[in-house]
Amino acid sequence: MITKGQKISDRYQIIKSIGEGGMANVYLAYDTILDRNVAVKVLRGDLASDEKFVRRFQREALSASSLYNQNIVEVYDVGEDSGQYYIVMEYIDGKHLKTLLKKRGKLTVPETIDIMSQIASGLSVAHDQYLIHRDIKPQNIMILENGLVKITDFGIAMAMNSTQLTQTNSVMGSVHYLPPEQASGKGSSLQSDIYSMGILMYELLTGKLPYHGDNAVEIALKHLKEPLPSIREELPTIPQSVENIIIRATAKNPKNRYADAKEMLEDLKTCLDEDRINEEKITLKYPENDYDETKMLKVIKEKKPEKKEKKEEVVIKNVSKNENSKQNKFLIILASIFTGLVLVITSLVVLIPVMTSKSQIAIPDVTNKSLKEATKIIQKKGFTISEEQVEQASETVKEGYVIRTNPVAGTKRKKGYEVILYVSLGDAKITVENYTGKDFLEVKGALESQKIKVLREEQELEGDDTAKENEIIGQSVEVGEKLAAGDTITLYVAESNKKYPDFITGNFTEANIRAFAAENNLTVNVIYVEDSTKENGTVVSQSKPEGYKIIEGSSFDVKIVKNNEPNDDNGGEDDCEGDCFY
Repeated sequence: MITKGQKISDRYQIIKSIGEGGMANVYLAYDTILDRNVAVKVLRGDLASDEKFVRRFQREALSASSLYNQNIVEVYDVGEDSGQYYIVMEYIDGKHLKTLLKKRGKLTVPETIDIMSQIASGLSVAHDQYLIHRDIKPQNIMILENGLVKITDFGIAMAMNSTQLTQTNSVMGSVHYLPPEQASGKGSSLQSDIYSMGILMYELLTGKLPYHGDNAVEIALKHLKEPLPSIREELPTIPQSVENIIIRATAKNPKNRYADAKEMLEDLKTCLDEDRINEEKITLKYPENDYDETKMLKVIKEKKPEKKEKKEEVVIKNVSKNENSKQNKFLIILASIFTGLVLVITSLVVLIPVMTSKSQIAIPDVTNKSLKEATKIIQKKGFTISEEQVEQASETVKEGYVIRTNPVAGTKRKKGYEVILYVSLGDAKITVENYTGKDFLEVKGALESQKIKVLREEQELEGDDTAKENEIIGQSVEVGEKLAAGDTITLYVAESNKKYPDFITGNFTEANIRAFAAENNLTVNVIYVEDSTKENGTVVSQSKPEGYKIIEGSSFDVKIVKNNEPNDDNGGEDDCEGDCFY
């Protein structure tokens, strides 16, 4: 039983309980060595004696500690104290995405794209290391006041290329976000996270989940069999490019999904570009899986611990109709061999760290030391300094001095271990000004030079109000607030009234069209075509039709006739005067 004021490993003093989960309890604690608040996740007492759960808990720490990204909650320390297994993590003073959804109902398209992009950015780091989160849902996404998104609970993440100490068909996580392959007992892949992200994106935009049922099995079956409801039927104004991302992410056949989070992130970055908004609806390349309805589905409800959030563990097992005794004997033999291998591997995993721990030394605390001094101290201890140096803004550590190290100070490692230094850029935050009345492109350039992410949103003017082209009429962040690198601000500009003319019947020449493009800050792609029935210079088509709204910085195509003049063969003699065109 963890109590207020108790110290774990004579270092982390418990302040209060901040969460209870199916596997561990989470506490706000004070790190007495580094003078900061941290979150400590402690394996529940009734599970600490369960070898399987202990291994899973240790795997969580090992996997998560190798991840660094501003969109992932950072793991500082791992340990065991008097039979209590714990993980020390970054403490996030924010709210769950689920809380935001309950308050707002649903989010706007730009907000959703921003949040999903940050989630994809974090997961892309995990996917690069072949780690699968397996439980992407609003309850595991934190959002700070400045809009920064943090993915929490890599508690069931697992390295795909590492030895799996447990092999079950159990499907962990919330059934509402459950990928079909997990529901059918086929295991997880990187694409499993993609499916859950697609369901989450649908929920953020509509404010509701796509599948409902009276129990977990019913919902799981809908993930297996039922097509995802069309989001454009629910919200007709959603750009087709956005729906295409959801269609691809939630495809039942993993082959039709994005290969990993990085690929999905690249699509999210451009989905609101003007030339993509009205793209064609995506057609999936591979047939969606036809799951055998004769397969049996069995649900095992997890024994509900005393906690605020209810979870269900769904187990769906495939049972063949033609199983026979010979197959069963063969499987028993294989299981025995596998069990023996597991015992050997487990022994190695447990004993090797114990045997080598005596040769490990603690990483020194070089916080608030100059880069030169910190390097000298760490190298004197026998560690090496990584070439990968991370620069971060800090309000408390002056520029050029060390904020922290990775691994964190006090963590024991062997001599020669490579240590990453986090160096302060100083208080790099900028104070938001009143941008109303200023030119959008100028403000955007100035903010982006400070690594602030700028979103553009057009709004209709009210009453008799007027505004110039690209004039800012509002902003999402109030004057006087501060933004750091990576933060986002939305600038509102007046909706443009400029429209494309009819180049075809309006007697436009190529020169006229190029002048029009330059005047409106557009890029024109001229495509020359042959048509003997029309004169050279005739405009035959345009990609942006008459009346289409002009958006500065975008591009359009025009096709213009350019026929080759006939060339008479007269033995090489030219029979024309002046310039001849061939």
